[in-house]
Amino acid sequence: MAEQSTLTSSKLSALGHLLEELRDNHHKALIFSQFVGHLQLIREYLEEQGIGYQYLDGSTPAAARQTRIDAFQNGAGEVFLISLKAGGSGLNLTAADYVIHMDPWWNPAVEQQASDRAHRLGQTRPVTVYRLIAKGTIEEKILALHQHKRALADSLLSDYDTPQSLSVEEMMATLKEVF
Repeated sequence: MAEQSTLTSSKLSALGHLLEELRDNHHKALIFSQFVGHLQLIREYLEEQGIGYQYLDGSTPAAARQTRIDAFQNGAGEVFLISLKAGGSGLNLTAADYVIHMDPWWNPAVEQQASDRAHRLGQTRPVTVYRLIAKGTIEEKILALHQHKRALADSLLSDYDTPQSLSVEEMMATLKEVF
């Protein structure tokens, strides 16, 4: 068994400050991570701080899934912890007006789909999305890749009447810029 680190987590600290501000202003948040282990650390932090939450990952049974969704929508919990894969579809969580992504995923559409859980029919407030990114890590490169993917998609789709194409060299140059 691996020994636990005694180092503090800058992301958990940043999340704690953000949650304190959100709670003070009566907001609710969805927190997404692709790593269930990361969600467990956040869960422990929430319990230590006395912050009510709901939890959902891929191992959550269908009946419990709907019960937790309904509980959150009806006011049980200030935070909903959700694994990125479990939260990608079929959720309507308009009780939250903040979305926090703890780590980036390679495909920006997956993150957008998760964020859209709060942007649903019935949402009456603006929704704010945060991405907590550690400086000087692969996470910054993933975000750069997101930006390049969006720019590439925008340039390819900018003129519907004239289809655009990329040569192999242009595609390789785009990838080299990111990595």
